[in-house]
Amino acid sequence: MTDMLVKLYNLPPLEPQIAHQNQQAITIRRAITPDRHHVIPWVREHFSEFWVDEVEIAFTRQPVSVWLATLDDSLIGFACWETTARGFLGPMGVGEAARGKGTGAALLLAALHDLRANGYVYAIIGAVGPADFYEKVCGATIIPDSTPAGYAGLLRK
Repeated sequence: MTDMLVKLYNLPPLEPQIAHQNQQAITIRRAITPDRHHVIPWVREHFSEFWVDEVEIAFTRQPVSVWLATLDDSLIGFACWETTARGFLGPMGVGEAARGKGTGAALLLAALHDLRANGYVYAIIGAVGPADFYEKVCGATIIPDSTPAGYAGLLRK
């Protein structure tokens, strides 16, 4: 998996994404510390223990650097920034049942706009899965020779 670079000064607006989510009764909001005990088990169940480690770090930030998508007061997705390295976006994910509603795009842009509001000009999306998604939503470009980058030597046993 490779890394991608995003120009934060050239992001699409967030407001239309939020409005589209609101039309579907989906709320996009910054997590607060008391959300942690709901978010961590959900990430563990739907994604991976590696992502749990990163989400736990995002909950130690002030303000918390986790964005949530909820539907009927239930978590359906999340996006984090500055967990593995400064200026990095991720992890982020949307539960399988909630995919296809634009929620991932809304979470991605919320987190990227947050990075920009915190003084960053560029962001790195680490170890991307769906590169086409990131390119389409925020104009991310692949960073050549960036595998495994910051994840070299990651313990897996």
